[in-house]
Amino acid sequence: MSGTGETLQGYNAALLEGLAELRARRDELSERIREEEAERERLQSRIAALTERLARSSERTARNLAAKRQLENSIAESEAAYGKGREMAQGFCDSEYGHNQRNSCPAIPAVRQDTSTPSAVLLRGWRIPPAAGFWRVLRHC
Repeated sequence: MSGTGETLQGYNAALLEGLAELRARRDELSERIREEEAERERLQSRIAALTERLARSSERTARNLAAKRQLENSIAESEAAYGKGREMAQGFCDSEYGHNQRNSCPAIPAVRQDTSTPSAVLLRGWRIPPAAGFWRVLRHC
């Protein structure tokens, strides 16, 4: 029986050694898992911060686009009103001075862009914002 006892002790030692190796691998994996979870939390935190920054940027862009559309509409309305006023003034000049003497009619200035503020319209040297309205300006001419 001594041969069988030694064999059992050998199996027992091998089994204990295998269990020790498995426990070491388990501990190593547990450490890796903790590191990965910490990394995941850091990444989620960064994602949350970046998502918030993206939302703020999107809101600013939307506000700026709305303001740009409003300015474009104001410019278009002002240019259209100015064109109508110019046509009316030209018609007045034609009726006052007659069609044959068109050259004696005073020149009506065209709309030109102010380079310092792109949304400003210059009328006879007056700097008028597009939202001011053409008819209010016409009263001062």
